[in-house]
Amino acid sequence: MSDLGCEAGLARKNETDVYAVHGADPEVLAYAMAKYSRSSLTLRESLAEISTQRAEQFLNTFYFAYGHRSIADLAHIPMAIERLSLLAAIVLVDEQRWDGQERSTRYQDFRKSGWYTPEGLGDEAGRFDEAARGLFAAYERVSGGMLEGLKLVVAKPEAMAAESYERTLKARAFDVARYLLPLATNTSLGQIVNARTLEGQIARLLGSEFAEVRGIGEKLKAAASEAAWNVQGEQARAVLAEMDAADGRRHPLLEEMLVRDVRSAPTLVKYAVASEYAAATKRDLTQAAAELMDGVAIAAAPVVDLVEGDAGLEVELATSLLYPHCHFSYRQLRDAVAGLSGARVAELVALGTRHRGRHDELARSFHAGAALKFDILMDVGGFRDMHRHRRCTQLLQGYTDAHGWEWPDAPGVPTLAEAGLAEGYAAAMEAAFAAYRGLRASGGMEAAESAQYLLPLGARCRAMFKMDVAEAVYISELRSGVAGHYSYRRVAWEMFEEVKRVHPGLAGLFRVEDVRVPVDLLKR
Repeated sequence: MSDLGCEAGLARKNETDVYAVHGADPEVLAYAMAKYSRSSLTLRESLAEISTQRAEQFLNTFYFAYGHRSIADLAHIPMAIERLSLLAAIVLVDEQRWDGQERSTRYQDFRKSGWYTPEGLGDEAGRFDEAARGLFAAYERVSGGMLEGLKLVVAKPEAMAAESYERTLKARAFDVARYLLPLATNTSLGQIVNARTLEGQIARLLGSEFAEVRGIGEKLKAAASEAAWNVQGEQARAVLAEMDAADGRRHPLLEEMLVRDVRSAPTLVKYAVASEYAAATKRDLTQAAAELMDGVAIAAAPVVDLVEGDAGLEVELATSLLYPHCHFSYRQLRDAVAGLSGARVAELVALGTRHRGRHDELARSFHAGAALKFDILMDVGGFRDMHRHRRCTQLLQGYTDAHGWEWPDAPGVPTLAEAGLAEGYAAAMEAAFAAYRGLRASGGMEAAESAQYLLPLGARCRAMFKMDVAEAVYISELRSGVAGHYSYRRVAWEMFEEVKRVHPGLAGLFRVEDVRVPVDLLKR
């Protein structure tokens, strides 16, 4: 080859090729990308020679037999989960590697949603539905009453369309009314997750104490294994029917290409089962927390508590393992753990690994060592927004009446008292809490679990958020923004205030909005 030909060949070899890929089955694409480490073929060449059967054989060998689980990160699967309770939705999305969207309580009227009634309630089912119906009736009264109250104090600008004015104030009214929605309220969501996250999600859901959540786990597994809904299938069939009619013959090859069944991840999820590690560890840690805090009352706590001080990594691990299985604050629990002997602390940490199998990832509580640890006590509705921040470690506690409920008051917004709604709001909250306690008292673990569905989004819940400085700045800046819901705006502000208190030299890093200043209610 001439020098000129060599130079041309080198130029082609050194030219980066970039292209998007569409139309490959998720498992086939995962196999093709995995081949980069085992073949010199391009992705185009790999996809051209791969069949679904070969992909399944490859995944069976390397994913399951050899444990190369990162292969499943390459298969991304869009899924819809519709008509599930808010409680189940929170459980479903509790993944650190998750992308999706859920119905907004700000922009949608949830009176149309209805609610989930847990199975197995027997004679209590009527009382459950009555309590849920009462909360929805209060939701309707407060949303309508608050809209009228807002119209009295917020004039429509001449340049603003009447529809935009109504829609904007209605969203503000829903921000207030959402506190009354029970966790049983139906919602819908979509997710796009990789197959490894999906497999772990399914295993986690299958081990849930809630029958609804276990059922969703089964349905996710089935949806990933069965033929996916083809958004272009009906259109393709219509076109093929026209072609058949036009020339009087069928086009089987074209039909196979356009409307064939695609199964998203049948190989990658086929062994997903309930995690024995998670279930057994939860039992042990629940018992250990109850024994450690036996007879101790839950101490009062602020909205946000930045738990400072270095009690040692072992104490942090033991505290973090116990925290999701009780209702005590992280600080109160940590102080109790710190008072134990080193040997006892080590025993508590060992509970977190006692039942761990060969392929089980360590429990989330072992994600320890973050510099900033925020123990947050806020309404469930606001927590759902904070829950979206996944670049941190979140440890969640169960739902309870132990922390009371919130008033949805915010600077610049008419209070419930000013709108003449305070008495009805408080009565609805108290009725919901009474129904919760009554159902729990009716006996049995199933009743105790079902009772949580009756707690409204205004009930307070506790969660620990561990993060680095960058994430603390990000959350505080984003969530303190004037367009946000006051519930999480207050939490974001308190996070900043806590950092300023404990680490004053870092306060200058934050560009937060002062949530104490009333906002323009017509700006979103």
